[in-house]
Amino acid sequence: MGRFAGPVALADRLEKSKAMDKPVRVLAKAVRQRLRPGRLRDMLHGVPLGEPVHPPLATVSLGCWLSTAVLDLAGADPRAARLLLATGLVNALPTAAAGLTDWSSLHREQQRVGFVHMLSNLTAIGLFSASLLARVRGSERPGRALSYAGLAVGGLGAYLGGHLAYRQAAGANHAPQVTHLVPLGWHDLCLLRDLPEGRPVARRLGYIQLFVLRRGENVSVLADRCPHLAGPLHQGTLVMENGDPCVVCPWHGSTFRLVDGSVKHGPATAPAPMFETRLRRDGTVQVRPGLT
Repeated sequence: MGRFAGPVALADRLEKSKAMDKPVRVLAKAVRQRLRPGRLRDMLHGVPLGEPVHPPLATVSLGCWLSTAVLDLAGADPRAARLLLATGLVNALPTAAAGLTDWSSLHREQQRVGFVHMLSNLTAIGLFSASLLARVRGSERPGRALSYAGLAVGGLGAYLGGHLAYRQAAGANHAPQVTHLVPLGWHDLCLLRDLPEGRPVARRLGYIQLFVLRRGENVSVLADRCPHLAGPLHQGTLVMENGDPCVVCPWHGSTFRLVDGSVKHGPATAPAPMFETRLRRDGTVQVRPGLT
């Protein structure tokens, strides 16, 4: 007899499966082309909040549908169940928009799992919609059955969403937490003359790699790993955003202000850790973790 494959093993297989790569590639490209960097895309990523908005939105819909099942089992007022079903369905629209926006800027292994996550949730939404329609028409028993089926499929989608978030770290902050990797206080980094003018480079400070940009005697320093998916910021493009010098991550386009590492555009929602700098008389650039 073959050994039972647990849910994590099945999700791991999805990561490695190339069977869905063509539709994944086409859909992700279409989303990126139609949803250009800007205010709407940043809102869907959660940039203004500093956190991804898709997970909490998804929790609202799933909570409504789970509560519907509890009311059905308790034999409660059918109108309350219909209200919860409808609330979950209405909330599913912005949830799907935020999730699709996040998904379009992930690595391919994450997108494979996310694609099945999306298909599961679309199927669940279809079942819950059919349940609501049946209930409105007075067919309570078939409506309850459809809700239970939707909850089962939605549970699969929720599991895959958790796999994305916790096993594959989609949406997590990938920038190093410098407060415990670099002691407080000033640290010698390099000589100013060893830094090229106007071109970002990578430099090591203890355990972490830094993005370093010299402009005259001014030196901007950020943690080099992009908070979104750890892209190398020193390979990014320098741009001006509303008068602020910024760096654009070369992987997925997250944009950070050089002065403080704050996010100008997603998909990143967490800032890039910033380092304060000073120049010693002998020309040595010193840095310390930003205190703000």
